[in-house]
Amino acid sequence: MTSGASASTAERRVAVIDVGTNSVNMLVRDRQGDILRRFATPRLGEGVARTRLLASEAQARAIDVLQEYTKDIAEADVSQVRIIGTSACRRATNIDQFAAMVREVTNVDLDVVDEHTEAKLSFRGALTGLSFNSTHGAERPIVVVDIGGGSTEFTIGVREPEVTFSLPYGAVVTTETELAHDPPRPEELTNAIGAVEDDLEELARAHPALISDPLVVGVAGTIVTVAAVEIGLTSFEDAALHGFVLSKDAAEDVFRTLATERLADRLFNPGLPRDRADIIVGGCCVLVGIMRRLRLDSLVVSTRNLLDGAAAEMLEQQ
Repeated sequence: MTSGASASTAERRVAVIDVGTNSVNMLVRDRQGDILRRFATPRLGEGVARTRLLASEAQARAIDVLQEYTKDIAEADVSQVRIIGTSACRRATNIDQFAAMVREVTNVDLDVVDEHTEAKLSFRGALTGLSFNSTHGAERPIVVVDIGGGSTEFTIGVREPEVTFSLPYGAVVTTETELAHDPPRPEELTNAIGAVEDDLEELARAHPALISDPLVVGVAGTIVTVAAVEIGLTSFEDAALHGFVLSKDAAEDVFRTLATERLADRLFNPGLPRDRADIIVGGCCVLVGIMRRLRLDSLVVSTRNLLDGAAAEMLEQQ
């Protein structure tokens, strides 16, 4: 995945691939801005919460995506590539098998990062292009919440990340472990939300900034999707979503709508991608649990994420 492009082009161009529990996403960028973003949902972490194994079929789906991204990267004159593995990769006991496949296909090592590194990269990426960075006082903490497929990362800081921690709940894991019926039964939803609230109660005692009127920024698929459903978008519109203020009332309303519909009916909600419809209620349980426990009136949606943070870090090092 290296290129023979001239130094004037290639030295300023990097690619980052985020291998997550649900999605495998890619960003190619240089110092001037984004060149290419790609998104796919091979659901690498399907079943990993139960088995601690990456299923052969799931690995094959993810490798197919990486093969396509390899072609894009070769055409983009990229000089440096980083492939980051997150929650599913951390959980899996057979990660070495998958990492060997990644290396064979991409000629790049899979970098399985810990929760703190993941959260710090997400924090930096999430704040990209949000105007409140310079308009609010330095004393007010920022909390970045990243609801993934297998876990949820929290980072607290002002302009730089200072404290990070993780909850073992994400859209895929919550769906697989808590929501057994279609539509989910009320007690399943209550249990899923309660688990998030219980863990957050302990964390809030250890980290008072969580409940001291922070600026909360939400990233990743669940939060962006809930915002898109609230707006009623028929297609993805970055300009409408990045910086959108999602109120607690709106999040609760979207949750009630989606959680009471069968999957076959849920598919018709504007803003809800078909490949996320079966796990969005699980993700909503995590989001609602967070907003309730932290007593949030609203949060700011960011369409930037770990990819942006990692790319910025790579470009600084060139």
